[in-house]
Amino acid sequence: MGIAPTPMAGSADEAAALALYRARCSYYDLQLAPYEALRRYAVERLALRPGQVVLDIGCGTGMSLDLLQQAVGPAGRVVAIDQSCEMLEQARRRADREGWDQVELCCSPVQDAVLPVKADAALFHFTHDILQTPAALDHVLAHLAPGAKLAVCGLKWAPPLFAAFNPLVWWNAVQSVTTLSGLDAPWEGLAQRGARLTVESLCYGTLFLASGQIP
Repeated sequence: MGIAPTPMAGSADEAAALALYRARCSYYDLQLAPYEALRRYAVERLALRPGQVVLDIGCGTGMSLDLLQQAVGPAGRVVAIDQSCEMLEQARRRADREGWDQVELCCSPVQDAVLPVKADAALFHFTHDILQTPAALDHVLAHLAPGAKLAVCGLKWAPPLFAAFNPLVWWNAVQSVTTLSGLDAPWEGLAQRGARLTVESLCYGTLFLASGQIP
């Protein structure tokens, strides 16, 4: 199973993100492990069926691949995209070790990735920078079938009642994102583009799970 590289656009934000994730490679799985239940909830919300095509947007080291490949089965297809080739190399090793032939990996900024024309679903698990990149959202939505399912989860600013938790949100966010813009409602870019989402607030409002579908 190979990784197909796509030229980077070379912006300062992309360079910062690449450096950030390169530094996190060795401990990324441990850092994301506390959110494993949220990952499972998000995949469940996609209600995937055997034979479907699902996009794993900003897949990192491939921690969602097992759940996704189980859901779509051998006849399905999981297309996992990440612009960090160091992260994606770990995802490749994971997929090769488990023999997941239906998993395809693409090393590219999401907005430049080669995607299936009509995927049935897309997962955004802790992908704040991507959610704040209009070109990335436009590109993903253009490659989803009508009625495709979406599941989006990650950090958010807590509401005023639980604002005391926001320093913890900040501490976790600065280790994984290049912008705090939009952290009050990270899913808003998708909603503005017509996605019909139900938003669940978790852990005193410091986490969210937005799920639904495109029209």
